[in-house]
Amino acid sequence: MRAAIRRSLASLLGAVTLGAAGLAGAAPAQAAVTDCPSGYFCAWTKENAQGTMLKTRTDMPTMGSYGTRYGSYINRTSSIACMYTSADYYPWDGYWSENPSVNGSWTSGSNTVMNSLKFVRTDRECSRNAYPDWWSETSPKAAGFGDLDGNRKADLLVRDEAGRLWFTPGDSTGRLVGAGGWNGMNALVRHGDFSRDGKEDVIAREASTGKLWLYPGTGTGGLGARKLLGSGGWNGMSRIAAVGDLSRDGRADLLAVEKSTGKLWLYPGTASGGLGARKLLGTGGWNGMNALAGPGDMNGDGRVDLIAREASTGKLWLYPGTTTGTLGARKLIGSGGWNAIETIIAVGDRSGDGRADLAAVTNENYVIDGFRGNPGWLITYNGLGTGGLGAGDRRDGEWWGLDGVF
Repeated sequence: MRAAIRRSLASLLGAVTLGAAGLAGAAPAQAAVTDCPSGYFCAWTKENAQGTMLKTRTDMPTMGSYGTRYGSYINRTSSIACMYTSADYYPWDGYWSENPSVNGSWTSGSNTVMNSLKFVRTDRECSRNAYPDWWSETSPKAAGFGDLDGNRKADLLVRDEAGRLWFTPGDSTGRLVGAGGWNGMNALVRHGDFSRDGKEDVIAREASTGKLWLYPGTGTGGLGARKLLGSGGWNGMSRIAAVGDLSRDGRADLLAVEKSTGKLWLYPGTASGGLGARKLLGTGGWNGMNALAGPGDMNGDGRVDLIAREASTGKLWLYPGTTTGTLGARKLIGSGGWNAIETIIAVGDRSGDGRADLAAVTNENYVIDGFRGNPGWLITYNGLGTGGLGAGDRRDGEWWGLDGVF
């Protein structure tokens, strides 16, 4: 749907994007472009930055007395400019977006209609919310996992491309719970109560330092002040997964795959909300897995399990938790095709049947009707309670332009 409504610059303007070098031989255009101050979006009624100039840094639901046809423009704001064929930011008649200017770049071409203009942080906000539409049924019981606000509906946290964090409570709405900076984290996981206050928490790895941070849940979908869990070295782990209480001591645990060895380590939660001395769970070969997820109890035996995707085959494997706090013999739950998935999401009980489910967002390899190249589709899989998954249900193709879902 996005491709149907979003017009490219080339189709709307027959446009050429000109940098400073492109302006060297056009003194009149160069002078007019520099009339646009830093921090503003400017558009001209003629090509080559000629004619009447519009200058604005605020949203314009209609273009008013400025008219509707523009032959050139430059975006000198720090936001994405969304330009609409219709008034009131109506996207379905066509829109296009312009990123902030780099090195003085600007666009010129044949006149095109622009009837409204607004500034946003992410491209998807030109036509929809920054967060996707997420819906879940009410579970018959509180699982203590996948439910940050305690309403027995599976919810999600979504990071957008501007580094903001959104909470989606399972009723198709969302709200901001992190105003920015979350793109500095290169791993985000949740499953269980690490801080020992009865509320589900989030764990994040800081890319620049390799530190591990605990963000305690507030019980309403938000996150409290962070606390240091690991002072460094966590960039040495290729995969991190929160799985719940695997060690069976009543506290939530963390799993991590060591890049240099391919070993799988268990970091048990402690009574004080930290992580204890690690224990070896897998002696090697875990670098062959390019996704890990802690789905909860998938096979109905009362113990938490681990899901892993095999990179070489695209197969999905279930590793059941054991009575001794380890992982048992793996079971195939997806025979192939899972490399067409960008993100595997452990969501808790989304379907409302009391069993743990799974969700996924597709990448460019996903095939629809024989055609590859369908990223941004949400697929949901109902857990069967036996360790297996029901058939995938392709639900929504508007999960594009995100930077992580968990």
